[in-house]
Amino acid sequence: MKPEYVEPPAIPALGPTTEPLAPANDAPSTDTNPWLVRGIGVLAVVGALGTGLMWSKLSGIQEQLARQSADTGSQAVEARVTSKQAEELARETAARLSVTDAKLSEVSLQRSQLEDLMQSLSRSRDENLVVDIESAIRLAQQQAQLTGSVQPLLAALNSAEQRLTKVAQPRLAPVLRAVMRDIERIKATSVADTPTLLFKLDELVHVVDTLPLLNAVGGTPKEKQAQPVPASSWAKAISMSWWEKVLSDVWDNAQNLIRISRIDRPEASLLAPDQSFFVRENLKLRLLNARLGLLARHFEAVQSDMKQANDELTRYFDMQTRQGQTTLALAREVLAQSKQIEIPRVDDTLAALTTAAAGR
Repeated sequence: MKPEYVEPPAIPALGPTTEPLAPANDAPSTDTNPWLVRGIGVLAVVGALGTGLMWSKLSGIQEQLARQSADTGSQAVEARVTSKQAEELARETAARLSVTDAKLSEVSLQRSQLEDLMQSLSRSRDENLVVDIESAIRLAQQQAQLTGSVQPLLAALNSAEQRLTKVAQPRLAPVLRAVMRDIERIKATSVADTPTLLFKLDELVHVVDTLPLLNAVGGTPKEKQAQPVPASSWAKAISMSWWEKVLSDVWDNAQNLIRISRIDRPEASLLAPDQSFFVRENLKLRLLNARLGLLARHFEAVQSDMKQANDELTRYFDMQTRQGQTTLALAREVLAQSKQIEIPRVDDTLAALTTAAAGR
């Protein structure tokens, strides 16, 4: 910025002249003032532009700070949520660890007890054999209870019988007799054959779509016997004419218009033709429910579903046909065989093994 121009002090006149002298600095003053104004204006414009730029830059900085503060707030909220989840997870993990420690201590205690028991037992061959047979039979009994099959139990008993027969110790003779009695008793017990019942249920589901209903309109026209082809011209001359064949076909169709049959259940005849699809689908769903109950070993539900399925078969379907009779017999077989029979226990063998392990 240029310094302002200062006028010098006036010089007094030296001569006798009375006219005052014109100031010598008037011309420079008039030449400098416009430049000064222009400089000030330029500086003002530059200052305004700088102020605007600074203001816009400050606005951008404020927006950026606002965004950063919002992001920081959201991150803080997420961090709080994460910390809460981490705390809950830590508590849950601590609880699980405590439960695991308790179970581990129980397992360790059981293991120590088992080790003490094993150490207390004699190391002789007969006693080790008794312990092995008992553990195998108990495990087979658990498998039989879980699977619903007596095959694991029979396999364990047969193996025990073979081992006891090879040893041939008089002290183990009561155990051998008990094993043989349990084998005979298990073989005499009838247990539901699950794979066969599942196969029969699948066959019933497939047959439902082709079973004839009681409200089926009309029947299958009777097949005419194949007439032999006339071989000679005389046979062709005496054969049936075309109008006689037409009359015969019309008479056969007229006979099929009316059907007289006995229906013991009137609800089957009142069933609309378009509802036959729902009757078949409901029957298939009931059979599938029985299949699921059989897999889950819920024999009471299987019995209930099969009874209702048999009622629907006799109520809505024609059981006078060969296919209907076969289907009804199959459904009754499934109903009769799907009975809950408790898996036999081998208490005699376990008692004999306990007595032999005790040394009596």
